[in-house]
Amino acid sequence: MRIDQLPRSSNIHDRRGTRMRRGGLGIGTIIILSLIGWALGIDPRVLIGGAEMMGNGGLSQSPTSSITLSEENTGSPPDQMKEFVSAVLGSTEVQWTETFAQADARYRPPTLVMFSEATSSACGFAQSAMGPFYCPRDQRVYLDASFFEDLQRRFDACEPGKACQFSQAYVIAHEVGHHVQNLLGILPRVQEIQQSIGRDEANRLQVLVELQADCLAGMWAHYSQQRWQFLDSGDVEAALRTASAIGDDRLQRQTQGRVVPDAFTHGSSQQRMHWFSTGLRSGDFESCNTFTEEMF
Repeated sequence: MRIDQLPRSSNIHDRRGTRMRRGGLGIGTIIILSLIGWALGIDPRVLIGGAEMMGNGGLSQSPTSSITLSEENTGSPPDQMKEFVSAVLGSTEVQWTETFAQADARYRPPTLVMFSEATSSACGFAQSAMGPFYCPRDQRVYLDASFFEDLQRRFDACEPGKACQFSQAYVIAHEVGHHVQNLLGILPRVQEIQQSIGRDEANRLQVLVELQADCLAGMWAHYSQQRWQFLDSGDVEAALRTASAIGDDRLQRQTQGRVVPDAFTHGSSQQRMHWFSTGLRSGDFESCNTFTEEMF
């Protein structure tokens, strides 16, 4: 992946070098969350870390009022990662500004918050274990750069180098896709529906939201390649491996030894690869309407 020609974004809030700490959970709370995770087929570490909010479809987090935060300066981070993130975010701003303009609408880009280990957000306490996420309450994308290392080590999704950069860019574009959904009213509508239905159906709706974000990430890659010719050989294959590596079925098998489809929140490996490929191939928003397609 070549980023030299990509535009840079100034919508980055760099909190790296500031470490956030929270008061520890009581042992009773940890035991309760572990039992809930076991009963629902969800990795207890996800619940403990705050990554999943049952009943809200994963679109919101616990309020920060119950968490005690302190900051400790740990020094200035290097700029290489920020330069990369700025380039990817800048390219999404160009693409979605043009796409929205074609529909006589205005695109308001999100702010991307880079942090180390943990930070606060309008959706609650954010930490590395949660992975990148989008908070609709403050319209920000939160990214701990250590997740990119996980793609190489824990998920074995790509080889170090430029091919892995495109996998990382796909992750950022996916979270920006959630911002697009929010601006279009998709996220608020899904949240409203999820509050009135059962857990299994709420999870199914959340899967559709996530798969659409994968497709929107593919759209970004489609138009960025047309405009800047930024892809190298092997980049697309690496991104598809990443989509597969972070599929719910594969992650559940790795963490708990079994697959529980009713507990899916992001989609299977096959689904994630399919929808990213759909957006990449077509570049058409209508083709990303996961809510009218049969899941497979």
